[in-house]
Amino acid sequence: MSRSGALYPWLYRHAIARVDAERTHELSFAALRRLYGVTGHLPGVIPPASGLSREVFGKRVASPLGLAAGFDKNAEGIDALAALGFGFIEVGTVTGQGQPGNPRPRLFRLPQDRAIVNRMGFNNEGSARVAARLAARASTRHTEVLLGVNIGKTKAVPAQEATADYVLSARRLAPYADYLVVNVSSPNTPGLRDLQAVASLRPLLAEVREAANAAAGREVPLLVKIAPDLADDDIAEIAALVPELSLAGIVATNTTISRTGLRTPPDTIEAIGAGGLSGPVLKERSLAVLALLREVLPAHAVIISVGGVSQAADVRERLALGATLVQAYTGLVHGGPLWVSRVTAALGADLDGSADR
Repeated sequence: MSRSGALYPWLYRHAIARVDAERTHELSFAALRRLYGVTGHLPGVIPPASGLSREVFGKRVASPLGLAAGFDKNAEGIDALAALGFGFIEVGTVTGQGQPGNPRPRLFRLPQDRAIVNRMGFNNEGSARVAARLAARASTRHTEVLLGVNIGKTKAVPAQEATADYVLSARRLAPYADYLVVNVSSPNTPGLRDLQAVASLRPLLAEVREAANAAAGREVPLLVKIAPDLADDDIAEIAALVPELSLAGIVATNTTISRTGLRTPPDTIEAIGAGGLSGPVLKERSLAVLALLREVLPAHAVIISVGGVSQAADVRERLALGATLVQAYTGLVHGGPLWVSRVTAALGADLDGSADR
């Protein structure tokens, strides 16, 4: 581990973990963007080994490890985040209308579990402003990185108007997306997870797909992001929509409402309150959902596996189980800015080792 990589755990324990989690995210993300804007690169980052690259959605990605939605909600730092070594970036969740999200505090670290609880509530500037930012990026020199855009429902929009809200965002954002994700699985927007019911989800996805393709003038790969808390039978029903509606695949999984298996004291968990839990505790269920999806989905369907990815072994395991790509979020927060380099370096070392055998 590099000296800077070894320093981060100490800083995390003695400084970062003592500051409000959301404020820390805002400051560190701003610093990352500023540093990249000045230097055009990030010190200490080792590019992924060439053998890790693959083609997905017709575009070459340098690594199968990408950044999950939630980190860059407003598409403000795509190129800086790509410079950390991620093979692809998913921005959002973006809603039809801008909204402040839930009251603060709404983001909490669980250091003993290397986990996070969030009840952000889709805080973002709205699809019109994010689309304008993506258009500006597209018109200037930028990094060629696979870009996903994750869209959700505006909280103030009633359930019967949810499809129109998603369609609005799809029309605005699809022209700039390499793939589009319909998020119906966050636990932090009231009633959102009800949209995972196939009777509601089928027409929603069909209309979003049609609107996205028309707006972009091309076939935009469309995926749906599901919750780990769904029963296996419900997951299989959603998976059946992939071939039926010509979807590109599924992102699995979002955060969980379960609190099972945590080391953090129960009184601390109770004091934090509601929200979606992410981190290693989600790994077992995420892997089970991945295995189920690979069994029931067509071979060509894309699965982006997310939930509990904290080291290179987690990426290897998911790829071996049939994931097309792997995403992380909490691993980066707890591991620091050079975490991506450490993971991809270990994956690259696997390639070198296999070549020697």
